[in-house]
Amino acid sequence: MKKVALTVAVLALGLAACKPAATENNAATETNVENAAATETTNATNEVTNAADSALNTTDSNAATTADTNATTNAQ
Repeated sequence: MKKVALTVAVLALGLAACKPAATENNAATETNVENAAATETTNATNEVTNAADSALNTTDSNAATTADTNATTNAQ
């Protein structure tokens, strides 16, 4: 009877020792998901910023070309 009780105790301790590993795996998975979300947010922000910069640069370039054309036309 003592052997059975000891075996059950050892098995229970072994199972209990496995639980923190599962918790650590869940925490690591959650961290990976959060990091992936942060990366995707950063990439999306960069894409929007780059598109806005490009649009502004095009507008600035067109304004400069128009100003140059007007200055040349007015000088004649």
